[in-house]
Amino acid sequence: MATDTDSRQRNRKSQSGGSSGKSGEAGAFSFGGGGGSVGVLAGAALAGAAMGIAANVGRKLFVQFTTGGVSGDWCDALKAEHALALGIFDKIEATDDSQGMMRSHLLMKLKYALTKHAHEEESIIYPALRQANLAHDADALNSEHGYVKTYLYELETLSNTSPEWLARVRDFRSMIQEHMRMEEDEVFPAFQKVMSPEQNAKLTSLMNKEGFKMA
Repeated sequence: MATDTDSRQRNRKSQSGGSSGKSGEAGAFSFGGGGGSVGVLAGAALAGAAMGIAANVGRKLFVQFTTGGVSGDWCDALKAEHALALGIFDKIEATDDSQGMMRSHLLMKLKYALTKHAHEEESIIYPALRQANLAHDADALNSEHGYVKTYLYELETLSNTSPEWLARVRDFRSMIQEHMRMEEDEVFPAFQKVMSPEQNAKLTSLMNKEGFKMA
């Protein structure tokens, strides 16, 4: 009997050891599989991040190109941005007092366009004007940007469903059109006359870089 009992105990230990070995193999296999999954997920995350960066760069290039930058020289680009802003004014003035949501949307677009434009001029063009002994013109134009910000603030705080709001838009347009006229007809042509082609190209490159940051 003792022998039979010992034999049964040895058989149970043997079966238990075999099962444990399989479990150990399965555990190791699962761990290896998990590591592979982590690697795949990490690779997918890196690929996704790279695609996101590329998409953002592409979007910025598209915005900069369609708002006047990249093509032509700095003066042509600024003129294109002037035309873009005036086109938004046209759309705003075509609304009526019942279209508050549309006016809010268009004002947001106008603010973005003018803010990007002002950043390019204040960071690159006006400093270059001062360097070319045209500080008086640069300072006059720069000070008018302060009024642009004031108009934008007023339009954001006024009720855009009142006749007063649209009247303020028209005042704003009148002021900014004179600012644009002074730049396009007087200051910028005079500036370009004293610039070399190399200086003109350099200024264009610097301005596009600033515009790209804001795109």
